[in-house]
Amino acid sequence: MRQAIMAAAGAAFVCGACGATPARAQDIVSAYTQFDADRTCKHTRGREVEDYGSWRCPGYGGLGVHLSAGDQRMQVSFGTIAKDAARELAAEQTFPGFNSVYSGTVEWRIEKLPDGSARPFATILRWNVMTEADVERGDGKSTGRTLVVTRLNPGGVCHVGYVDARAPGANEAARKLADEKARTFKCGKDEPGK
Repeated sequence: MRQAIMAAAGAAFVCGACGATPARAQDIVSAYTQFDADRTCKHTRGREVEDYGSWRCPGYGGLGVHLSAGDQRMQVSFGTIAKDAARELAAEQTFPGFNSVYSGTVEWRIEKLPDGSARPFATILRWNVMTEADVERGDGKSTGRTLVVTRLNPGGVCHVGYVDARAPGANEAARKLADEKARTFKCGKDEPGK
């Protein structure tokens, strides 16, 4: 079940961070990239009936966006090499209910290191997620929107937490979650939060 995700502004840098972090707030910035599974990504077909395959999409600074889907659910991982991204925990993480993220805008949270270089440490991506009311309605439409905060390497690629994208201040809450938790989050040990 394909559903488009709201597209946002392109690859401009926007400063801002919320909460206390190991880096000063002015040392964290955002960059934005967009992807569309049908237009900007390379598709590899699945081999099973409910395996829709995988997509390698452009990302930021050499990091690609790796999508996979099956049984009306998706997974999203990130990395420089598709095979490595597919082995990360994020490549297995999804929601219990049907969901989709075939296109969208990735917000990359980037820290400026003491040597002057920049390193993406987390992403924020809006997913379409079916709610219980959507299932009861039975028309196949998803009204749930969840911002998924994902940690990036080094140290693993995995979901750090989730923010209801329909709530006031959702983007700021997701940035705060990314900035305060992603760099110290232990993939496979820590539980993603809200």
